[in-house]
Amino acid sequence: MMAPETVVTTEPNKPQGPPPQQQGGKLDWIKIDINYFKTPLGLLKIVQLVLGILCMALASPWYSTWFVFVAVVSFITTLLWSCVFLFSIKDVLKLPINWVLSELISMGLKTLLYLIAFIVLFAATATYYSNIHAANVAAAVFGIFNTVAYGASTFLLFKEYRSSVASAPAA
Repeated sequence: MMAPETVVTTEPNKPQGPPPQQQGGKLDWIKIDINYFKTPLGLLKIVQLVLGILCMALASPWYSTWFVFVAVVSFITTLLWSCVFLFSIKDVLKLPINWVLSELISMGLKTLLYLIAFIVLFAATATYYSNIHAANVAAAVFGIFNTVAYGASTFLLFKEYRSSVASAPAA
């Protein structure tokens, strides 16, 4: 008795397409948009975050807890606004929010708070003349730079808000 022959046919490897996309995933709404950070407002956000890190690193809470509080709160809220634009959250949420006005108010408040905070830090370290306080003086100087960055953002957002209000149809 003879064994039956087995025939095996092979085909050359064919490139397969990408794996099929899963439909209805929980994170399908996330779209990363880095183009925002190429605009002046996006670049200012990056500058604000970098200067905020420097302010938090250099300032001592022993001399001005107010400055550290302003630096930390401003950094966190700027980081949240950056995530809103990076992940296109404002396009996904269908809420009746005027995003430009909300960000304008946020940036305006941060400008005012940083203005007060760096003056307070300068005043707190003005009576001391030693190298120990140099970090706090440097933090206050970076606070000035961050005040200017937040002020520039406020100005650009005000221009954007004013142009959006002027072009909106009257109700």
